[in-house]
Amino acid sequence: MSLSSVLRRSLNWPFQHVAGWVMQWVHHAELRQANTDAVAAPSWWMPWVRCVLWVVCLCTSAWVVTLPMSQGAQWVWAMVLVAVSWVLFQTRSRWSSVALGLCTLLVMMRYVWWRLSETLQFNSTSSEVAGTILLLAEGFFWCTTWLSMVQTAFALQRPPAPIAQRPKDYPHVDVFIPSYDEDLSVVMPSVLAAYAMDWPKDKLHIYLLDDGRRPAFKQFAGQLGVHYLTRADNRGAKAGNLNHALSVTQGEFIAIFDADHIPNKLFLQQTMGWMLCEPACAMVQTPHHFFSSDPFEKNLGTAGQVPNEGALFYGLVQDGNDLWNATFFCGSCAVLRRSALMDVGGIAEETVTEDAHTALKLHRKGYTTAYINETLAAGLATESLSAHIKQRTRWGRGMAQIFRRDNPLFGRGLSMMQRLCYTNAMLNFFFGLPRLVLLMSPLAYLLLGVELINATPLDIVVHALPFIVQIKLWSIYTQGKYRGVFWSEVYETVLAWYLILPTTMALILPKVGRFNVTAKGGVIETTYFDWRYATPCLLLISMCSLGFGLGVYQLWVSPPWVSWAVALNLVWLAYNMVILGAAVGVALEQRQIRQTPRVQAYLPAQLVLPHQNLQAVCRDFSMTGLRLDVPGHTLTVGTDVQLQMSDNGQVKTFPARVINASADSVGVVFVGLTMQQRIHWVQCTFARPLAWRRQLQPLQPTNAPRSVWSVSKRGYASLVLQLWRMVRPA
Repeated sequence: MSLSSVLRRSLNWPFQHVAGWVMQWVHHAELRQANTDAVAAPSWWMPWVRCVLWVVCLCTSAWVVTLPMSQGAQWVWAMVLVAVSWVLFQTRSRWSSVALGLCTLLVMMRYVWWRLSETLQFNSTSSEVAGTILLLAEGFFWCTTWLSMVQTAFALQRPPAPIAQRPKDYPHVDVFIPSYDEDLSVVMPSVLAAYAMDWPKDKLHIYLLDDGRRPAFKQFAGQLGVHYLTRADNRGAKAGNLNHALSVTQGEFIAIFDADHIPNKLFLQQTMGWMLCEPACAMVQTPHHFFSSDPFEKNLGTAGQVPNEGALFYGLVQDGNDLWNATFFCGSCAVLRRSALMDVGGIAEETVTEDAHTALKLHRKGYTTAYINETLAAGLATESLSAHIKQRTRWGRGMAQIFRRDNPLFGRGLSMMQRLCYTNAMLNFFFGLPRLVLLMSPLAYLLLGVELINATPLDIVVHALPFIVQIKLWSIYTQGKYRGVFWSEVYETVLAWYLILPTTMALILPKVGRFNVTAKGGVIETTYFDWRYATPCLLLISMCSLGFGLGVYQLWVSPPWVSWAVALNLVWLAYNMVILGAAVGVALEQRQIRQTPRVQAYLPAQLVLPHQNLQAVCRDFSMTGLRLDVPGHTLTVGTDVQLQMSDNGQVKTFPARVINASADSVGVVFVGLTMQQRIHWVQCTFARPLAWRRQLQPLQPTNAPRSVWSVSKRGYASLVLQLWRMVRPA
């Protein structure tokens, strides 16, 4: 029997009992949230027993956290817990997840206690000020880490509920597709896919909400036979557009899709079940999935290799929220109950994040929400770093406005866990200043000689290193499928500078700021370096380079007891510089000439010619054409063909023309598609069942740091190349 197996068995009994207690509490929450009759609690599950258990656990934890230890004892204690966590890391069960969380909390709280009780006795005013700023920044991340542990420790993973009614008894559903300045080529697939959804046609009402008041959109809606709505002004932006539609429509349920989000045909079949079986359910949300690469994926070349920035929220956080009846409305890919919306005054217009604010109002009124972690729709990601930053800035400003005007910690109607879930979501947009503090802290010592932590280097190592390792273990265990380790620091470093002012101003003046539409469907004609948005990273890199050079010099001239402190700060600074290298690499905007990105696929197809039929496989597609593998073909550019593809067993035919040809593949574009053929094309491709099922494989723990290091090197290489091009002789 292996050592790992022996340790696992020896740890099984105590952790299973503690974890079993926590899991039973969670199980009852799951039963309530899943609308299942809860079983009676066991006889020992009484208030006084629960109270005694809590007191015993808290007292034991407090004793362990505050117990004075020598450096050696602290190191042994921490390493034992890390070793225990590593054993737990090898298992995949609910009890091991709880046990790993408990170990992480113990290590974190002991580090916090040490920081608060032993490291704040400073000898100068400058050290006291700088040390306090660092402590507050650390405190922010301690708080958000703890809230994230509570929020995501158990994911509900709710399945779709079957629809008991017969199709003739289905309710009326109004589908709202709001648009402002998107191109018709972006909006058309969304409308066509919504039109093709599997729902009785007399009960499905599609509304194109055009705040741009464009004749081409009205003409398209008329040709397709869907409703076209506009209004005299743009008051309230997207929220106002939706509320206007609410005032002139009557469907019992509302499905909302952003202009670029394309639902598959089973969207309503998969989401409406919970609405129909649970009268109190006001909203069912599904993930936002993007078939184009976001700026991080595109510019760093990590598409399909590293989970994108939104994968953590839609893959794990929303499932965690669902357990506590705290699922957020995300503005698209959701179904809402009209009566519940009207009960809270419609879509919230007081803040620029109308979606999350609307969900908060629904929860305050006592309504339930649901999250189905099935990718049932997909849209376009932001094309450029500048558009991405503007979008995240709006989200941050809106969350700060809610925090200021309708703080979830106060007011009536929310459970404690709902308050914590909402608070964590809002606090996570205030990371800008704390992240910059952590990036610049080693410079305070290396450039100015200011001590931020009053402790010996060895003391810092024996307390901080186990804490960092423990947090990373927990992060990989719970989030590894959705967020590569160290990638959070990269994402936050890119956005930190730009979130500080909007979130701060929203707290002071919550009514300031307006809704800005995220541009979608644009093109980038040539590769270029975005100096404007890279400037904060460039300034930090310059300061870090200066500090690193000075620190290396100090290693040679300082006495040994000072050299250890310098070395520790140099290690911290080197880590920051790796993160900054990856962050600056995002500013190298890669060329993107397709207005509508191709969707990767593997679909059988057939090319029909006058005297032969060629079997083919579709490798990627868009609304205008596709690429086909056609082994042994003799097609030439300009050849007209009939493309045949299957939609649920029915063969659909599309006129096309070959525009490029190689040995075993051809590219074709459509020629003169009718409106009905466009609908059929969407049904065969964009709207087919399982069209958007995610194929990403999670990073292995050892590969995630390697991926950050790799993109960091490329980031510095691209920066050096751009600087050389600026200074080289003409």
